Amino acid sequence: MGNIQPIRPAATVILVRDADPGYEIFMLRRTSEAAFAGGMYVFPGGRVDGDDHLHLYDELRIGPTDAQAAQQAALGFEWRGYWIAGIRESFEEAGLLLAYDGSGGLVRYDDHATRERYERYRTPLHAGELSLADICRLEGLRLAVDRIHFFNRFITPLGRPRRFDTRFFIAEAPEGQTGTHDDLETVHSVWISPQEALERNDAREFDLMRVTRMQLESLARYGSKGELLAGAVAQREFPVHRPQVPVDLQR
Repeated sequence: MGNIQPIRPAATVILVRDADPGYEIFMLRRTSEAAFAGGMYVFPGGRVDGDDHLHLYDELRIGPTDAQAAQQAALGFEWRGYWIAGIRESFEEAGLLLAYDGSGGLVRYDDHATRERYERYRTPLHAGELSLADICRLEGLRLAVDRIHFFNRFITPLGRPRRFDTRFFIAEAPEGQTGTHDDLETVHSVWISPQEALERNDAREFDLMRVTRMQLESLARYGSKGELLAGAVAQREFPVHRPQVPVDLQR
């Protein structure tokens, strides 16, 4: 029993945009030196920090809406922390910021100066020198919780060196933002269809964790971004997946 690893709460966001045909999702390749999922392609996400639960974010967010009541209930008492962590990690790892600006529209990087200004926040945010709340106050933002929809939950099986209890969310990528890896924890980024990601994984040229592949298989059932987002909004049941590692592989 002494080798059982603690389970850490985490949040991951599957960001989608239109493509021809169908739609694409944003994925990042983790550095091969990473202690977790080294060299694998993943969705933006990470551990929920203590500060993500702070009530100060109640003044800095829009949502959850009444339409998201089932999502909020499924997330439980710590719903705030998962939503805030998902937004924070999406910006920190991918540069995609799900937030409303002072005009009431989603943040856009329509010019080089704006894009560079936001880009400069990512490193101090990652280092803990700046919080997401600080960025909201500096830029007059409110976090777009209403645009991010709880999808499902995966718990890393017993026997893995690191274990996470991860809530996965789905969100439309904001227009005017294209995303990029951080060159710290991630070294490559790509917009790719779920079908192509699965095909490239089959060809052993696009490494995936089992949980990521399972998510992609679910996503591949949807023919368009609109169909996927409508399904996410309408969802009322939220699967909890607990994959098992064969006993002989746990040793």
